[in-house]
Amino acid sequence: MDMKPIGKVLCATAFVIGFLAVFWKDSFKPERLSGARVLLTGASAGIGEQMAYHYARFGAEIVLTARREAVLQEVMEKCLTLGAKKIFYIPADMSNPLEPEKVVQFAVQKLGGLDYLVLNHIGMTRFQMWDGDVEYTRWLMQVRFPRCSRFPLSGTILLPGSLLVFSILSFSFPGKIPTPFTTSYSATKFALDGFFSSLRHELSMQKKNISVTLCILGLIDTKSALESTRGKVSLPASPASDAALAIIQAGAMRMREVFYPGWLHLVCCLGVLFPCDPFLQSFYSP
Repeated sequence: MDMKPIGKVLCATAFVIGFLAVFWKDSFKPERLSGARVLLTGASAGIGEQMAYHYARFGAEIVLTARREAVLQEVMEKCLTLGAKKIFYIPADMSNPLEPEKVVQFAVQKLGGLDYLVLNHIGMTRFQMWDGDVEYTRWLMQVRFPRCSRFPLSGTILLPGSLLVFSILSFSFPGKIPTPFTTSYSATKFALDGFFSSLRHELSMQKKNISVTLCILGLIDTKSALESTRGKVSLPASPASDAALAIIQAGAMRMREVFYPGWLHLVCCLGVLFPCDPFLQSFYSP
């Protein structure tokens, strides 16, 4: 019996199923976020700041945190004008191992629980060729990675009625596909991907109602990103406000991953199936 036609049918079916799984999305309902209790880190600038404004427009109850208190006050005041039902802020440095739990306790005290915990603190990032600086790589692994993993996932967070969505924004394209100028940075991103992807399995096995949304971002037009990549990357930068909205929508829909811009998903899939280093390198200039 000739199995070739059957094999072609199976391959075509698998392709269609895979395509639908990648690109099919549930519809976003803004009312899901009305009154939602949100703790947002890294909220003083960039994508974090834009997320704060979107959550405010949706009528969420928000706790903002970042290192710069004066800027947090300004963001909080704008959120109030945009429609936030409640809003508080607490200055904190996430590189301090004691700060994450303190911030969570503050948020739970002010909001009575949490529905969304958004980790958006990324810290200082170099965008350059590997120069052998092992200490910098060690610092990234010892400081940046534990920043996210230190946050408590049970106890005071999961109060009755809480529907926790754990959105990790500390990802970017180098967390899926290694790129030039990101050796140390990419190492930490792959570590975060592995940690939270495994954690998702464990939470599911424990029947905990916690959703983990991982965010894979391309070049975004934040001040820090544009400054670090100027003259080195020949790709257009996407708006931070749009990226923030895409992330919020993905979290509300409890998606496993969100890619922004959307074409990054296809690039990641093709990069795994058909690696082509010269093509990828053509977008970068030393």
